[in-house]
Amino acid sequence: MRTALPVGLISLVGVALFMWPFLGSGLPANTPAWTLMLAAIAALVLVEAGTRQLDSRAIALLAAIAAIDSALRLTVIVGIGGFNPIFFLVLCAGYVFGTSFGFLVGALSILVSALISGGVGPWVPYQVFALGWVGVAAGIAGQWRTPSPGIRDVVLLAAVGAVMGYVFGMLMDVTVWIPAFRGNPSLGWFPGLTPGDALVHYARFYVLTSFAYDTFRAVGNVVMVVALGLPVLAALARFRARLTFEVVRA
Repeated sequence: MRTALPVGLISLVGVALFMWPFLGSGLPANTPAWTLMLAAIAALVLVEAGTRQLDSRAIALLAAIAAIDSALRLTVIVGIGGFNPIFFLVLCAGYVFGTSFGFLVGALSILVSALISGGVGPWVPYQVFALGWVGVAAGIAGQWRTPSPGIRDVVLLAAVGAVMGYVFGMLMDVTVWIPAFRGNPSLGWFPGLTPGDALVHYARFYVLTSFAYDTFRAVGNVVMVVALGLPVLAALARFRARLTFEVVRA
């Protein structure tokens, strides 16, 4: 079983970016979010390659999945609510290959698609961590996957997809909540707000403005996993078997 320690450590950067408004202070304008995000991805790749979790074949597969996933995102110009097909391969890859691989698929997919489409802005580092964590959640669930993918795996992965559809929205809405509702006495954020009050305000904001929108994402994830999950999981499991070898000492 692969250790989740490397991806857990680099995730602390993302946690800090998302948590600042709940600690009562604003994020400094000179915070190098892009630099921190790119450094986190590079560090994870180096650690995984250095520990031989990522060899040349695995890196090639990672690049291919990220490229396909980026193309899937770009094919949907206007999604239904928060739904976008980019989540599907992130879920499947994380479930089969583990937490670190799942994080990298999600992070690179959103980063590449942002660069290609020109949708580059201060929100991208947040998207990178949020979608990366979708792959991490799938990787954690994948610890209970069966040797040969079946209905049980599809049901489990669909459940993860539903939950993470909402979690992704909750995370990304933090970047909207601050500027759009700043100073609102019941929904918004302002400096000095206590952690408890910030959570209450944000919960109200999320339920009133985003819950229904994110439901389309959660349902869409479930539909895609149920419809396409079994053959994709089986294909990825075959790739995993070919990429895995064991040295037996006499």
